Amino acid sequence: MRSTLIALFVFITTASFAQDGYNIKFKVQGLKDTTVYLAHYYSESTYLKDTARVNSKGEFTFDGKKALPQGVYMLVLKNVPLFEFVISQTQRFSFETKTEDYIKNMKVTGDLDNKLFFEDMIFNMDRHLEAEPLMKIIKDSTLSDDKKKEARESFSKINDKVTAHQKEVIAKHPTTLTARIFKTSLPVNIPDAPKKADGTIDSTFQLKWYREHFFDNFDLADDALIRMRKSIYAEKINEYLDKLYAPQADTITKAINKVIALAKKNQETYKYSVFTIMRKYQEPEIMGLDEVYVNLYDKYVATGEMDYWMNATYKKNVAEYANRLRKSLVGKTGANLIMQDLTLKPRSMYDIKSKYTILFIFDPDCGHCRKETPVLVDFYNKSKTKLDVEVFAVSADTSLVKMKDFIKEFKMPWITVNGPRTYVGNYQELYDAVTTPALYILDRKHKIIGKKVPVEKLDDFLTQYEKFEKAKSSTKL
Repeated sequence: MRSTLIALFVFITTASFAQDGYNIKFKVQGLKDTTVYLAHYYSESTYLKDTARVNSKGEFTFDGKKALPQGVYMLVLKNVPLFEFVISQTQRFSFETKTEDYIKNMKVTGDLDNKLFFEDMIFNMDRHLEAEPLMKIIKDSTLSDDKKKEARESFSKINDKVTAHQKEVIAKHPTTLTARIFKTSLPVNIPDAPKKADGTIDSTFQLKWYREHFFDNFDLADDALIRMRKSIYAEKINEYLDKLYAPQADTITKAINKVIALAKKNQETYKYSVFTIMRKYQEPEIMGLDEVYVNLYDKYVATGEMDYWMNATYKKNVAEYANRLRKSLVGKTGANLIMQDLTLKPRSMYDIKSKYTILFIFDPDCGHCRKETPVLVDFYNKSKTKLDVEVFAVSADTSLVKMKDFIKEFKMPWITVNGPRTYVGNYQELYDAVTTPALYILDRKHKIIGKKVPVEKLDDFLTQYEKFEKAKSSTKL
């Protein structure tokens, strides 16, 4: 039994509802005179949907005029889930069970889907009991390989039983939610690559085929798959984007558009897929993929496509973030910064003639800046001549005294200016630098070639960049 904190509000879905509502009756022997809740999963969260009072006989009913959105639900007592069940097409049925073992004592009346769902749980419990001793053998480092091989073979047969059971349910009851859940875990079998006219194998065939058929067993327009214990919907999309495509903004954006086109058949999955993918690329781990966020904003938010669920405040925040990112994407020309130095003299970043300019935005009171700055000083002193690099450092604080003390403390040998004393507007409007430290790398033509590179990785980054540029030039020749 898993303890969880339940969010105490009702999640309002945009999915269509049937007109006859829901009526779910319970009789739980051993439970009486208390309050219970009907809750459901939604992505990574859990939401309450209804409340009922249990009488002295353990009887209670959840009842509503609008049908419930399909998915995996749970009965909750004092923030603790007692057991899970499914809500699908049939929403008028009953459960009868006992507190001593909710699952094994469960009797379902009036709903095939839950009958299948609980039968599967009991089936899996039995298979788990079969597999448990085998797993002990497999994990036992003192046993021989022959013993482990035999255990693995037996364990594989148990897995085959589970798969066969699921396929049987899918074949006999394909429209049930239980079958639809089972289907999401079935692998897509990739065919062998055909031979080309010259007799060679088409090495690109299988990847292309898999991309086209990746979602054959996963209906992206089925919003019930969002309401699962695990975030299988988001995980499936992440697997598709992370494993089947190169991490390049244009390539990823095209792949995303295919995903969203499949999800768009249902307003709830359309909303969820756009929101989930935008969140994924809001602060991507791979440099340059924040451009994907901007592309998604332009196509799905700025056009009004998401207005049916996105309120004005949220839309404004998304717009501001996307437009701030837009100005400082890798590959774009970075804006010039002109600010006063300690002598109140205006210094222009564009006046730097070095091959590379490192824009370093810091705050004298920022603890992380104090850790990064000496590392940057060390890099600068060792690599300024070797890599032909200059640093243009911007202090985020208005105080020139703090800036002066910071320069002196860390012996900063480069150009340092005061960000608020600007001639060209707020640097945070020109570069995505809401938090400090922020670091950008620009080439001689002021094109941004890197951003948010860890200071300790600067030497490796620029060395690899030069190798890449040299190889690219050689290819052109």
